[in-house]
Amino acid sequence: MHTDIALTAVWRETLAAAHRALADVVAGIRDDQWHLPTPCSEWDVTQVIQHAAGDQLAYAKFLGVGNGPADNPFAPSGTIDGSPAALVRDAIDQTAVAWATVTDETPTVPTPLPHGALPTSVAAVLCALDAAVHAWDLAVATGQASPLDEKLAGALLTAARTVNPAPGGGPETAIVEPLRQWGAYAPVVDGAPDGDAVAELLRYLGRDPGTVRGGRSS
Repeated sequence: MHTDIALTAVWRETLAAAHRALADVVAGIRDDQWHLPTPCSEWDVTQVIQHAAGDQLAYAKFLGVGNGPADNPFAPSGTIDGSPAALVRDAIDQTAVAWATVTDETPTVPTPLPHGALPTSVAAVLCALDAAVHAWDLAVATGQASPLDEKLAGALLTAARTVNPAPGGGPETAIVEPLRQWGAYAPVVDGAPDGDAVAELLRYLGRDPGTVRGGRSS
């Protein structure tokens, strides 16, 4: 079964679950935790929030909703005017509205990724992956429970490993690999297969499933 077909039945619920995860984790951050270190190398909690919100706004803009992020998501300032929770909620709301305009019959959609347009279900779950994995980063940094479960992680991993031509017409490879080479993800973390989709997803995205609060894994 092709990956995009496998994800067609679950992309909407996967995206909604990822958005809930990000919103819930950000809502659970205390006032004294905004500048704690995170598993994202060189970014603190506030910067990860800015990056995650910016990425969601970028997806929304490519789908025709909103103006996109005001600043470069890959150079977050570490300063947020107003409430971080409100920033994330606005980004999620815009992105949800944007994806709601996409019908089940739409074969491909444009994305902010260097790959360009991708099969709709794959693009949607990659948007979800961005929100969910940063929700995990923030949860680890602030001592909250992991927002990932097996069902969500399984869908995200399927999208991440989707084989697609590399940007610029390069050879086919898993969609995450060109992004890893660009620096968006750290190298795969070694670990024996154990049937745990959450751990497998995190290791594949360069994160150590055993990271504890204050640690860094990428």
